[in-house]
Amino acid sequence: MTDKELQTKEDLMVENEFNALINDYLNTNHRRKVDIITKAYQFAREAHKGARRRSGEPYIMHPLAVARIVCGEIGLGSTSICAALLHDVVEDTEYTTEDLTNLFGEKIARIVDGLTKISSGMFGDNVSAQAENFRKLLLTMSDDIRVILIKIADRLHNMRTLGSMTPAKQYKISGETMYIYAPLAHRLGLFAIKTELEELSFKWENSDIYKEISEKLNTTKQQRADIYTHFAAPVIEKLNTMGFQYEIKARDKSIYSIWNKMQHKGIPFEEIYDIFAVRIIFENEPGMDEKKRCWDIYSAITDIYKLRPDRIRDWVSRPKSNGYQALHLTVMGPDGQWIEIQIRSRRMDDIAEKGFAAHWKYKEGKVEEDTELDKWLKTIKEILENPSPNALDFLDTIKLNLFSQEIFVFTPKGEIRTLAQGATALDFAYDLHSDIGDHAIGAKVNHKLVPLSYKLRSGDQLEILTSKSQHPQTEWFNYISTAKARTKIEYSLKKGRKDKIKKGEEILRNSLTKLSIELTPSVIDRIVDYYKMTNKENLLYALGNHDIDLPQKINKLLSQRGSNSGGGVLRYMKQAFQAVTRPLTENTLPSSALAVDEPIDKKKTYLLQEDSFNKNFRLATCCNPIPGDTVFGYITENNVVEVHAVVCPVGLKLKASHGDKIINLKWDNNYVQAPFMSTITITGIDRIGMLNDITKVISSGRLNMKSFNIESNDGIFEGRAVVYVHDATDLKKLCSEIAKIKGVRSVNRKQNVY
Repeated sequence: MTDKELQTKEDLMVENEFNALINDYLNTNHRRKVDIITKAYQFAREAHKGARRRSGEPYIMHPLAVARIVCGEIGLGSTSICAALLHDVVEDTEYTTEDLTNLFGEKIARIVDGLTKISSGMFGDNVSAQAENFRKLLLTMSDDIRVILIKIADRLHNMRTLGSMTPAKQYKISGETMYIYAPLAHRLGLFAIKTELEELSFKWENSDIYKEISEKLNTTKQQRADIYTHFAAPVIEKLNTMGFQYEIKARDKSIYSIWNKMQHKGIPFEEIYDIFAVRIIFENEPGMDEKKRCWDIYSAITDIYKLRPDRIRDWVSRPKSNGYQALHLTVMGPDGQWIEIQIRSRRMDDIAEKGFAAHWKYKEGKVEEDTELDKWLKTIKEILENPSPNALDFLDTIKLNLFSQEIFVFTPKGEIRTLAQGATALDFAYDLHSDIGDHAIGAKVNHKLVPLSYKLRSGDQLEILTSKSQHPQTEWFNYISTAKARTKIEYSLKKGRKDKIKKGEEILRNSLTKLSIELTPSVIDRIVDYYKMTNKENLLYALGNHDIDLPQKINKLLSQRGSNSGGGVLRYMKQAFQAVTRPLTENTLPSSALAVDEPIDKKKTYLLQEDSFNKNFRLATCCNPIPGDTVFGYITENNVVEVHAVVCPVGLKLKASHGDKIINLKWDNNYVQAPFMSTITITGIDRIGMLNDITKVISSGRLNMKSFNIESNDGIFEGRAVVYVHDATDLKKLCSEIAKIKGVRSVNRKQNVY
């Protein structure tokens, strides 16, 4: 194919994609502003002319794809579509935000500016540019929620096309997605996008496990279809007599959700019994009481099948704070399996799938979810008012606010408040008001006195006890779980420290004034050195807090040789020495690292060899990876490569925060096998000789055992063995052999996973 033919083919592909975008837009109920969308497309196409993605396709295909997600899958209008088309123009071309303001107006330009990444060169060595980028996104989001919605669309398309990236880049982007963007999509009610983001992240990082579960789902597909058909037949017959339009369908759990449940419950795929749920969606009718219709359907189903009372979830009367509404129940099906049923109206289903954007469609109905979302946005704004000076701490603070589980508690006057699951009495105090939190000394929960660390449960009624003499303490961080409380305590402690520093400066100034000595930087440096403080602020705080007192002969101290500049010179020399002796940057490692004498190539996959561990490698203790596990490397400040399993929760945070320090690793097939410690859990029906049988299997495999603990209760035992294995194959074989023992029900590797 000639260059001209290729260009013609690509031009046709781009035009077809743009026409598809316009068709998507015309099929929505938004105002018809095709002209400005066309203008934005033409501008973006010209700006990105000649640029290509890693996959080789014209770059403009990416903004077009993001715009289609924004329009079709999230449901936003022309302003957001234009911003999506232009979202990379400022970052990747010579055009500026001012140019976009002149051409498309301030609103579109402001959204694009919020989406533009910050250059990593603006930050110090120990600051995460990823966290700073996210902080900027949230700052803009507090003014316009569309910024984060378009960013999520951008991330979704990047995840769909991640195959062209290097493995290290895949780990970085997948980690960011799982740590921040998937929870954020969930918090905004974008359930379908949240599920796909999790699924794609898991697929790229754990391709073998993903494939294995996918094959098992396909194998058991007909079995699930038969169970659903048998269950649904009498339900359909009953609902047809009730005289309204509805849709009933079965929906499988995502592969990631299935794997997550397998890990946290320590059970194999075959023991996951709620792989699918039944969803009943009824059509909205004028004047219809949606809540009553939900309970009518509930009543019809429980007339047919036996209910499991502890599994009723009423999110119709009290929606989740991301707007989700539905009535969930679990019943015993005709084939002896528990089946979850979700009952919702078409409006509720739209909001569940498209989240925040779908609220606009139903805004005239003044649904309660809008106020819940407003509360969340208000909380984000409060956090942004006093952000942590450290970007990573700030990221953790925001992450605290993305809880999926919620509880409802009451004030003494009966007002209901929504808090994250795990919230304490102190969290509740700060949720009421920062002054109440700052002066809290205890609480009464259901009229019973409890400490501030008391964990709340849904339905609790609280009264906070306060005292004017009480002030926030550092240990209070151990008593809280919400972002709002953490931010308020940080602010109060910081304010208290500032007051003490100011007081310390007054004390020092007054003392020196009496001796006719001017408070200059060199004088302060001399006193800082005398007290062996690290900086001026710590000195002044110690004075203001009365941790130290100035010497009576301070004039004698200052009159010593070098008093005018000695401290400052010494400090300068010390800083200069540190600057030239600091460790190597993350771009290079000492010659022994990675068994190579060259800069690290982020596109390369390095082999883990045994002698590497005696040099620059170390296994992360948080996940204890073993040969055979999928792993990645994180370059620490000391230029040691820390080896993490891809499913490690600590590793997840590193990928999300320090993606530029991630490298791709694989175990060397010629690895001289040394024993690695691993833990397995065993459960089953207890009998005489069970312990002996298990230890025989372990020893027959020529494996050493570090420890074995077993507990038996009412005929059921649970054991925990720490063994030394050579690799994952060894461990899998051991688990398989133990599972054959009479009475053993499950054998699983114990591993921390996200």
